[in-house]
Amino acid sequence: MNSIIISRVGVNDVEQLQAISRSTFAQTFNEHNDAEDMKAYLDTSFATDKLTAEISNPNSEFYFAIDNEIIIGYLKINTGSAQTENKDANAFEIERIYVDQAYLGKKIGQLLFEKAIDLAKVKKASYVWLGVWEENHRALAFYKKNGFIPFDKHIFRLGNDEQTDIMMKLKL
Repeated sequence: MNSIIISRVGVNDVEQLQAISRSTFAQTFNEHNDAEDMKAYLDTSFATDKLTAEISNPNSEFYFAIDNEIIIGYLKINTGSAQTENKDANAFEIERIYVDQAYLGKKIGQLLFEKAIDLAKVKKASYVWLGVWEENHRALAFYKKNGFIPFDKHIFRLGNDEQTDIMMKLKL
């Protein structure tokens, strides 16, 4: 891995985004969730029309992490009305950072995180926030290591299963 390229996703990249989204989400959560709930979530959340609308939203941005022309992860950020909650004009949401399991531990998530923080600073956000499933200990440790502190909880629905996310924030 000589150099990872972080590249903005456009509407023409929707199929590639859909593939990396489905694959990394399933890699991360399949083991801990019911197969029917997982299928329902993947089919709904990563449907082509939904992803196309999200890419087209001026308050959302996606970025691929690319290694030797292979997409190995991605980032999704939201501002303004695109935020999933908190819709604070001074806030910046990291909705997703996912990395292919073959690349875990190789600092790809950190590169995507740093890209998000750079974008938040450019947009003059006062804080960055996100939600992490309470059972995703690896992600919780990652965000705590990067200075995030818990501030609330919310329900995340995966198919018919209600799960608790810990909401975390980092003041800039």
